[in-house]
Amino acid sequence: MNQAFLCVLIAGLLPYVCAIVAKWGFHRFDNNNPRQWLAQQTGFRARANAAQANSFEAFPLFAAGVIIATLAQVDAHRVDLYAMVFVAARLGFVVCYVTDKASLRSWCWLVGLLSVVGLFAAALGL
Repeated sequence: MNQAFLCVLIAGLLPYVCAIVAKWGFHRFDNNNPRQWLAQQTGFRARANAAQANSFEAFPLFAAGVIIATLAQVDAHRVDLYAMVFVAARLGFVVCYVTDKASLRSWCWLVGLLSVVGLFAAALGL
């Protein structure tokens, strides 16, 4: 189960990694108004910022899935597997987003979502 909890930490930190990528090099970065600066970015910076937002959106359901599966006493190896698949998919998602690989990014997103559904299904005994 420790692996699943580590995956929750990694997934929780992933949006901040995206923010660092979006601000990489601080090209005319405005620290007085960083959100407006990010909203005006293009290319990889804009995509990294979008990946950051999506990572924040995906995190709560994943964390809840790990917690609920744990409370439901789902086999720890199964929870770990779903959690590791989620993190791997989300890492792939971020890489694909930043490098503008839209179709592959969508597949990574879907794999991540299905791993979360798997956590909830396992907690329900399915």
